[in-house]
Amino acid sequence: MLHDAPLISSIVAGLGLAFIFGAIANRLKIPPLVGYLFAGVLVGPHTPGFVADQTLAPELAEIGVILLMFGVGLHFSVKDLLSVRAIAIPGAVVQIAAATCLGGLLAMALGWGWGAALLLGLALSVASTVVLLRALQDQRILDTSRGRIAVGWLVVEDLAMVLALVLLPAFAGAMGGTDSVATHDPIADYFQLNWVGVLALTLGKVVAFVVVMLVVGRRVIPWVLHQIAQSGSRELFRLGVLAIALGVAYGAAKLFGVSLALGAFFAGMIMSESELSHQAAQDSLPLRDAFSVLFFVSVGMLFDPLALIDDPLPILAALFIIIFGKSVAAFVIVRLFKHPVATALTISASLAQIGEFSFILAELGVNLGVLPPEGRSLILAGAILSILLNPLAFHGAERLRPWLERKLEKTPPTAPVATEQARITTDAIADSESAPAPALEDAPVTTSKSNHIVLVGCGRVGSLIVAGLAEAQETLVVIEDATRVTAALMALDVETIIGNAVRDDVLAAANVAHAATLILAIPNAFEAAQVIKKAKALNPHLTIIARAHSDSEVSLLEELDVSAVIMGEREIAKGVLSCLTLPPKDPQPDAVPA
Repeated sequence: MLHDAPLISSIVAGLGLAFIFGAIANRLKIPPLVGYLFAGVLVGPHTPGFVADQTLAPELAEIGVILLMFGVGLHFSVKDLLSVRAIAIPGAVVQIAAATCLGGLLAMALGWGWGAALLLGLALSVASTVVLLRALQDQRILDTSRGRIAVGWLVVEDLAMVLALVLLPAFAGAMGGTDSVATHDPIADYFQLNWVGVLALTLGKVVAFVVVMLVVGRRVIPWVLHQIAQSGSRELFRLGVLAIALGVAYGAAKLFGVSLALGAFFAGMIMSESELSHQAAQDSLPLRDAFSVLFFVSVGMLFDPLALIDDPLPILAALFIIIFGKSVAAFVIVRLFKHPVATALTISASLAQIGEFSFILAELGVNLGVLPPEGRSLILAGAILSILLNPLAFHGAERLRPWLERKLEKTPPTAPVATEQARITTDAIADSESAPAPALEDAPVTTSKSNHIVLVGCGRVGSLIVAGLAEAQETLVVIEDATRVTAALMALDVETIIGNAVRDDVLAAANVAHAATLILAIPNAFEAAQVIKKAKALNPHLTIIARAHSDSEVSLLEELDVSAVIMGEREIAKGVLSCLTLPPKDPQPDAVPA
C-alpha cells in the first residue's frame, strides 16, 4: 500500500534511513548530516530500490528551511541585523562578484556562452541557508559576533538571489536563451515592463515587505502570540507559532516575491521582541529539526554518483571554486574590514558550500535555455560534495586559526575586565533587559576568580539563584548566551561569560577547573549532561547541582554522579504539602492478646 501513499512513504523512508545513517555517522565521529545526505542518495532515482517522491520531498524540505530560518530569527533582532550591515552588505556583494567571475571563467573554458557563464557563476556564489545555520549551531557560534555577521551576509545573498531570479526571465533572450517565458510576476507581465521596470518593481516589493513587517508585523505578531498564550492552551500556542511562521513565509513569497526563507526569518525576528519568544523557539524545535533533516535527504536524492566517474574534471573545478575560491575571497574581504582572523575564517568556512538557491537558479536557467543541462548536473554535484566537505572546512579553519593569528595579528584583542558583582534582585534583572545587548565575543574573557560558583543559565530559575547568591555575597560567575539577559547581568555588574557552556573555551573562561560548585539551571537535560561531562574532566572534585523535568532526566543526570538533581515537579509538590495542615495519623490500636 505504500506506493499509494507517496507522502507517507517518502517521510518514513527519508526519516528512517536518515536516522540509521545519521547514527552511524555520529558513531564514526562524522557530522550526522553526512548520513542524511547518504540516505537521500539511497532513496533517490539514481540508485536501485525504493525511490521517494521527487515532487513531495523538496516541498517537505522547504518547510524545514522555513522553520529553521524562523528559529534563527527568534534569536536575532532588527538591531542585530543592522549592527552587521557595514560588513555584511559590501562583503556579500564583493564575494558574489568574485565567485561569479571564477564560475564564469570555468563556463568559458567549457565552451559555454556568456549568459551560461554568468548564471553558473551566480549559482556557485550563494551559500545554502540550512547548511550554514546547521554548521554555526554545531560549532556553537551562532550567537557570537562572527555568527551574526555570517547570518547577515546570508540575508544579503538571499536578497541578491531574489533579484536574480526575477530579472533572469527578462534578460533570458539577451543571454542566449528564450524570452518566451514570463517573469511569473503578474504586474510585470500585465504591463510588459522592461528590465528597468522589473528591477524597480522587485526592489519596491522587497522594501514594501520590510516596511509591512516592521510597522504592522511588529505590532500584530507579538499581540497575536500573547492572545494565544492567554488562552492557556499549550497545543494552541504551538499551533499559533507554526501558523505564523509558515503563513508569513508563504505570504511573503506570494505577495512580495520574497523567498520563503527570508520571509520566515523576518517573522522570527519580529516575534523575538515578544517575551514569549523563548517558548516559541522551544515549541517549534522538534519540527524544525525533523524537517531540516528532510532537506538534506532531498538534496541527496538529486546526486548521481556516476557523474564523478563520467566527467570528474569540471566537477572538481567547480568544487575548487566553491570551497577555495569563495573562501579566499571572503577571508580577504573580512580582513580588509579589520575584523579578527577568527571571524574571517568562520565566514570563509560558512560560505564554502552551495545549496537551495543554486538549484533554483540552475532549474530556471535550463528551462529558459540559458544554461545547458550539463550545467545543472555540474551545480548539483558541486552542491552535494561541498555540503559533504563543509564540516572539514570548519575543522581546517580551526587548525589554521592559531598560525594565521600569529602571522596576521600582531597583538591579541583586549577585552574589559568584569567589575565587582552588585547586589541584585530578579526585578532588577527584568528592569535591566532594556540595556543594549552586547555582541558575543569570539574568545571569552577568562575570569580571575577561583573557588567560586559557576551558574549556567539565567532564565526564570537562574535569575532567582543569582539573586539569592548575590544576597549571600557568594563569589559568582554566570554563563549565559541570551543577549538580553547578558546585557541585564552586565548592567548590574554580575561577571558574565557570554557563550554556550558546551563550548570548551567558555568553560575554560569560567575557570571551572578551579571552581567550587557548578549549578546547571538550563532546562535541557541532554545539553546539561554534555556540560557535566566536560566540567568533570576539568575538575573531578567539582560539586555539581543540576535541574531536571522528569524521572528519566533525573536518572540521566544521576548516572553522571552529580552531587544533587533538583526536579521542579517534586519541589512544587513538597511546597504544596508544606502549606497544608494535615491531621496526624491515628495511632494503630495495640493488638489485643487472644
